[in-house]
Amino acid sequence: MAIMVNLDVMMARRKMSLGELAQKVDITMANLSILKNNKARAVRFSTLEAICKALDCQPGDILEFVPDRKEEVS
Repeated sequence: MAIMVNLDVMMARRKMSLGELAQKVDITMANLSILKNNKARAVRFSTLEAICKALDCQPGDILEFVPDRKEEVS
């Protein structure tokens, strides 16, 4: 199972750069980039709230659950 971060999709829809979002959310570009590239292991609710406020979206617009693909054995 994996939680995918679709931050780049929402940023593109809102025509917002990484630098602009980082400034609005008050987070470093490096940390925002880690989140955007699915390298983050956790995200604070306060950060998620600030991102949603800046992008005018819901958490479900950014986060997506993708179940593991298990090979079927015959």
